[in-house]
Formats: sequence, C-alpha cells, structure tokens
Amino acid sequence: MASVTDTWLILGASSALARAFARRVAHAGARLLLAGRDIVDLDACAADLRTRFDADVETLVFDAVAYETHEAVAERLAAAERPNVLLAFAVMSDQAALEQQPSTAAAVFDSNLAGAATILLRLLPILETRRGARVVVVGSVAGDRGRKRNYVYGASKAGLHALVSGYRGRLHRAGVSVTLVKAGPFDSAMTFGRTDLRNVAAVDAVARDCWRAAQRRRSVAYSPALWRWIMTAVKAIPEPIFKRLDL
Repeated sequence: MASVTDTWLILGASSALARAFARRVAHAGARLLLAGRDIVDLDACAADLRTRFDADVETLVFDAVAYETHEAVAERLAAAERPNVLLAFAVMSDQAALEQQPSTAAAVFDSNLAGAATILLRLLPILETRRGARVVVVGSVAGDRGRKRNYVYGASKAGLHALVSGYRGRLHRAGVSVTLVKAGPFDSAMTFGRTDLRNVAAVDAVARDCWRAAQRRRSVAYSPALWRWIMTAVKAIPEPIFKRLDL
C-alpha cells in the first residue's frame, strides 16, 4: 500500500517566514499548498521549490480579509488525506500613525484577528476528521503584554493567542495538535528599516523553530527560545512600574 503524504497549507505564503517554512516542508517531501494574495509571486515561489526539491506544489488565491476566497482554500485542503496548516500572515502598523488616524487600526484587527478566526473556523470541520493533523499559528511576543510602543498590534496578537488556545482545546479530542509560536522580532518586511528593534532573529531560525514545534506537537513555543524568559520577566513587572517604562 502506498504511504500517505503530508500536505501543508501555508496561509500568507509570500511572507519571508512562510517561504522559509515552505523550503523545510519541501525538503521533507511533503506536498505544499501556497495560499496568498499575490498569485504571480506565489507561482514564482512554487517554481523555485519544484526546481530545488522536485516538490509537489500548488498555489491558491487567499486574502485574510476577503472572506469569499476562504471557501476554495478550505475545499482544496479537504481533498488532502493528511492536512496540516501554517498560518503566517499579519499586519503591523506604526503605533504613532495609528494614533494619528485611529480608523486605520481596524485593518490590523481585521487581518490579525478577524481574518485568522474566519479561516481557522472554516478549516475546523476538515481538521477534526483528520486525526494527527497539525496546525501552527505564528503569534508574537507583543501579545503577552500591552506596551505603549505597539499596543494596537499587541492587542490583535493577544486576541489571536486566546483564539488559538480555544481552538487547541476544541481540536484536542480529535487528535489534532495546535501550536502557537510566539515570535520575537525577525528579519521580514515588517521589521525592515526599523531602528528601534534589537536582537532581530534570522527568519530561517524562526522557520526552524516553527517546524520543530510542529513535529513535537508543542502547545506553545517561543522563537527564539530566549523570549520565553524575557517575557516572563516583562509580565512580572508590577503595573505601577511598567506604565512608566519606555517599552
């Protein structure tokens, strides 16, 4: 009997992290469904993966906030015998700009929370019938505590973290692992040109952590791992002191 091959649906597949993760999936011999807004870019990425790894890759149009694109993505994943999911999309806007134009904050929540919730709920009935499936959601250390420098983005990620926690519980009895990777700053379009960030991680290292956490079926992982201890310390700071800090 032929072995069944894993299929990984990567949502937000044009991001630097998604590309690095896709290379690990392709190297492992799994099938890939690259889903994102820029189909031309995704087709180029798929061609590269086929050339490098002789990978089985398809591309799909997906936009987190264009809900009409979600159904076709779910239908394609439903055809996979061993489906897995990486959710790797996010929007981060400058906090000062959001304060100057408050209406733009909606776009952050629409993508990071509402869009994530909508596609995850759409995939729920598929995943709960596929014991052994793995879901990896890329969160952020910013969601662990609201900081004055990025509290809108942090709030969207905190909501995502709560969503993933409940989603994990919902799928636990179905034998599906749901991993939340709380990433610190890493080399990507969101951090390019930022001068206020320190210790920016290499994107390949974060992709490696996401892959390892998926294989080990971890519930929560920090990437890089040092952030677990950093955020433990940050969360322990009393509020009267914390609100005075320039963080």
